[in-house]
Amino acid sequence: MTVPAIKGVGTSLFGKQPDLHPSELVWRAVDEAMTRAGVTAGELDAVYVGTVFGAPGVAQRALHAMGIVGVPVITVENACASGTTALHEASEAVRLDRWACVLAVGIEKMTDQFAGAIHPESTDIEGRSGLALPSLYAMAATRYQHAFGVTDAELAMVAEKNHGHARHNDRAQHRTPHTVEEILASRMIADPLTLLQCCPIADGAAAAIVGPHEPGAREVVIRSSVLRSGQLWDHRSEHVWGFELIRDTARRAFEAAGIGPADLDVVECHDAFTIGEIVTTEALGLAPEGEGVGLLRDRHTHLGGPQPVNPSGGLLSRGHPLGATGLAQVAEVVWQLLGEAGGRQHPGATLGLVETMGGGVAGVDGNACAIAVLERLG
Repeated sequence: MTVPAIKGVGTSLFGKQPDLHPSELVWRAVDEAMTRAGVTAGELDAVYVGTVFGAPGVAQRALHAMGIVGVPVITVENACASGTTALHEASEAVRLDRWACVLAVGIEKMTDQFAGAIHPESTDIEGRSGLALPSLYAMAATRYQHAFGVTDAELAMVAEKNHGHARHNDRAQHRTPHTVEEILASRMIADPLTLLQCCPIADGAAAAIVGPHEPGAREVVIRSSVLRSGQLWDHRSEHVWGFELIRDTARRAFEAAGIGPADLDVVECHDAFTIGEIVTTEALGLAPEGEGVGLLRDRHTHLGGPQPVNPSGGLLSRGHPLGATGLAQVAEVVWQLLGEAGGRQHPGATLGLVETMGGGVAGVDGNACAIAVLERLG
């Protein structure tokens, strides 16, 4: 089998971009990725596209103007993990020698469809009761606080860190640092989560070119890529929603890569809400259960610490255009591993991880979790 590698990545800016058509966002991301990879439209064998709310044909509408025609274009929807699902499928296609040059792209134009939180699905029990995702994460935060004694201020430390990181990311939607006091004083959304502890919706696109690993090339190898959907969720678990799915996916990803969580230099994880990052770092094995806040207190996951988490600013600051988010995370880790992250660079990073959790379907422990372990060789 072939070892897959990321040859180039690209993204648009993220945020409210009312004057830009989704195609224009795709053009910016794909053009950057193809330029960095040194490939042309005619060299692409296939395209995987992640989107959640995109119109039918959103990919073909954008790609034909770039001369990307006549190849398979496969659109996937996996909630927030749609973009990372596109990368996973591109990686598997190369690994299994199905294709040799594959484009993965994520796109979402959200700010003209939603004023705030995404509308809950009325056919789900949670949706019928009005429980949008901020409410579900708030309940997870409350349960976690009860179990482990974490304070509101400690939850807010996640947002303080990630908003601080984002000041170095000129593509992020929000780049203003905030103190814990400012975060707690922002408008309450779903107790205990205030506005600055919730990710903003955004418009954006991100892309990656995947092909066979070439020794000596300036590229990032995909050591492992694992995609899982959640188990049946019967509310008897001792963990908060999503923990088992992330934990089990991570275990498989680490096993396939032949590494452990302590080996990672940098992580981009799904911090849609502050509690999400704390639970995820524990599920990934960066900290024991109930001790994720210690990573923040010790500045272990800050830039300058041993294992920076969300150096891009994460979803909390970069914004969360659902279909593009996973590939935006991938782009950040690739830039980190190639030493191209500018003011947010973690020195000497060679091994990174991307984790994206898609949720929202009643009855399962998350729609999907995608985890990729990435490495710069040499």
